[in-house]
Amino acid sequence: MVRDIHNSWAWVVIIGNALAGIWALTAHKVHSLRSRALWWYTAIAELTVFVQVILGVVMVNKYKLEFPAFHAFYGFVAIIAVAILYSYRAQLKSRVYLLYGWGGLFLMGLGIRAMLVGQA
Repeated sequence: MVRDIHNSWAWVVIIGNALAGIWALTAHKVHSLRSRALWWYTAIAELTVFVQVILGVVMVNKYKLEFPAFHAFYGFVAIIAVAILYSYRAQLKSRVYLLYGWGGLFLMGLGIRAMLVGQA
């Protein structure tokens, strides 16, 4: 059951972060898209990464399942990427929409890569 949730949740991570990234990149040019809702959505999309990694850790520790090489690596890199995005938000205040836009797309890419490696 946890494996099915983990596999399904991967799509939530990928699509959620892709939409957050596209919204933020569009908001960089279209000022009317800059709203508090963007930041709430982005935060929720980034939190899905943590849920996904926790599900993976539960599978490995509780059910003693083995994961393919580099699969876990991409999950932990995604967590580090979220931390880096958060830490640079003040320094890149004038380009924060670009930061979170490209960051969301990067997280999407990590999710896709983890999914592809996980299938091998």
